[in-house]
Amino acid sequence: MAGGADSFRALLRAANALLQKRRYHAALAVIKGFRNGAVYGAKIRAPHALVMTFLFKSGSLREKLKAIAQATYAHSRNLAYFVFTYKGLLAAQSRLQGKKIPFHSFLAACIGGWLVFGDNNPINSQIIMYLLSRVLFGLSRLAVEKGYIPQPRQDPFPLVAALVWGTVLWLFEYHKETLQPSLQSSMTYLYEDSEVWHDLSDFLIYNKRTDSK
Repeated sequence: MAGGADSFRALLRAANALLQKRRYHAALAVIKGFRNGAVYGAKIRAPHALVMTFLFKSGSLREKLKAIAQATYAHSRNLAYFVFTYKGLLAAQSRLQGKKIPFHSFLAACIGGWLVFGDNNPINSQIIMYLLSRVLFGLSRLAVEKGYIPQPRQDPFPLVAALVWGTVLWLFEYHKETLQPSLQSSMTYLYEDSEVWHDLSDFLIYNKRTDSK
């Protein structure tokens, strides 16, 4: 028993010593990036899938739990693969050129995005749309910071909010099929289901009646 414990402590010391070696830092960072991508993807997707599935999807409890597990796994896997690919390509470019330059990040992420997120499915679509909104905000701020567009005299956010909501509700009312399915489900619940009721039960307590009255 004691020999096993000593062997484990020796193995742990060897592993910790390896982690401290600078020459292996780039390779180890790629591995930890894979780990962090998997964990972060699961943390982000699991609660989102749980809420959206139980709010908007029909089916048995087993089917709902299976859908939650599949969505969580897909998000976790894709993010882990992307971080692994991105950091690996970044390290390879830096090693080949002898230094890190901004274009390395762009190229590595483009290749990773194509390979990992290029499949047009609901999970990837949600991730890309999430990123797209933040990219647009970031580029707008960068354009102001660099002087490409003048600093607004007033906060433009109220105008942006008005245009975004105006556009999305117009699309929902007249071109619903162009919107992403989960957004359609959310807006149907808010703006269409609120138009229908039969009695107090499905006016205040439930969204829709489940009986055949």
